[in-house]
Amino acid sequence: MRLDKYLKLARLIKRRTVANEACDTQRVAVNGREAKASYQVKVGDIIEIAMGARTLKVKVLVVPERATTKQDAALLYSEITE
Repeated sequence: MRLDKYLKLARLIKRRTVANEACDTQRVAVNGREAKASYQVKVGDIIEIAMGARTLKVKVLVVPERATTKQDAALLYSEITE
């Protein structure tokens, strides 16, 4: 699944177009490298999203085949705290 679509389905970013723009402006990194919106997300990937002064870091647990419900979205990843 594309990175921009995953960010939207996991509800880490509200809209897919916003997720696409975040990737284009190099605010999203996967496994320590800046990633394009077309990056294919895999289980175990570490995604870092720079949101202003805060950086959100999550580990991908599940890559769904189709859209999920709001309750299931939180089960797609685990937040990493440092």
